[in-house]
Amino acid sequence: MTSTLLSDVHCHLQNGLQNCFLVNGKYDYYHYLCDGFDDRGWGCGYRTLQTICSWMNYNFDKPSKVPSIREIQNILVELEDKPKSFLNSRQWIGSFEVCLVIDKLYGVPSKIVHVKKEDNLEIIVEILKSHFEKFGSPIMMGGDVDCSSKGIMGVLVDGNNSKLLVVDPHYVGKQSSRTLLQNNGWVKWQSLNDFLSSSFYNLCLPQAKAKNK
Repeated sequence: MTSTLLSDVHCHLQNGLQNCFLVNGKYDYYHYLCDGFDDRGWGCGYRTLQTICSWMNYNFDKPSKVPSIREIQNILVELEDKPKSFLNSRQWIGSFEVCLVIDKLYGVPSKIVHVKKEDNLEIIVEILKSHFEKFGSPIMMGGDVDCSSKGIMGVLVDGNNSKLLVVDPHYVGKQSSRTLLQNNGWVKWQSLNDFLSSSFYNLCLPQAKAKNK
């Protein structure tokens, strides 16, 4: 899956919509099995991190090789965030671990935004708008009850009807078409009301500005 294809999807989904604020620049879409490594059921956080790393390489001044899942695990062990037993495991990672790896590879800090259970996600809309306007980098979003990590590539500001542009790493396979991605909801605008109020959410906002910002 190429960054150009996803850029086309973004443009199509934005068409006719006002008050959209989107990721700036291209990136590669990482998802289950995209590199032949079988991480189905546990690798979504790693895949979203890889997507963010690809954006950094295209749009930031300090490119670094996009790490494999095993390399990500090794980084977290070296940082002493995880025990050695974490290596070669199927343990999930979340927004905090994504923050650590981005800082290690690129020297870029990230802002962590925590949304408590039962809080209205509308409280993050202006934060996301400001982030995309100032930096334009992709965002990682994860939770507890809603434990499916996802990339956030844009926000539609419309009060109670606000939406997030979600790039879902759970797609299984290799190359796919824009039509399939959209029709099957792998890239979509998701209403804030469709997120689980019973789940907390953590969002990792890399403080890296795109070269053309």
